[in-house]
Amino acid sequence: MKSKPKSKSEKSRLKLLHQYYCYTGFYGFVWTAVKKALPYIALAILGIYTINHFVNINQLLIDLTKTLPVYGVLIFFFLSETLLGLVPPEIFIAWAGKMHAPWMYLFLLAILSYSGGLISYYLGRLITKIPSIHNYLEVKMKTQLKNSKKWGGFLIVVGALLPLPFSISCLAAGIIAFPFRNVMLFGSLRLIRFFIYGLVIFHVF
Repeated sequence: MKSKPKSKSEKSRLKLLHQYYCYTGFYGFVWTAVKKALPYIALAILGIYTINHFVNINQLLIDLTKTLPVYGVLIFFFLSETLLGLVPPEIFIAWAGKMHAPWMYLFLLAILSYSGGLISYYLGRLITKIPSIHNYLEVKMKTQLKNSKKWGGFLIVVGALLPLPFSISCLAAGIIAFPFRNVMLFGSLRLIRFFIYGLVIFHVF
């Protein structure tokens, strides 16, 4: 009997949230962003597929983790997570699983990934200092920037939790001048993702 009001309350909250997103144009904003990103995503996938046809990228990265010293692997991972983050972190998590203290190395990887994202944020801020880009953002992208600042948290959460480059999300947050403290807060979910990946890759279950 007591669970029904709670269920109705949850439904009404979801309905209000849905109405808010419709009213503010959130769905349209996301769809427009996805449509604009699709050609670049398709081009990147095609490029990776073409390169992988001639060179086994995953095997190359695995061999790299075997060849480099520990500090070399950590530096390479940090640079990757700072500059676009296109190298799958799962390869490095698997590497951590083979170390003498896997959870310690997993923690180091998580901190490096999180820190790389924060640095990417400031790279985004630096990009906006370029006069041509600054003028473009302020004139032609003014409306899009306004909407992006509303939902910048969503952008960071998606980058932190989903298998998408976290640094690109942080870079975009820097470009739209999303508050840094919020980037730090939402970006901390990145640590949870690494923990979950660790549970799976280390075969804890």
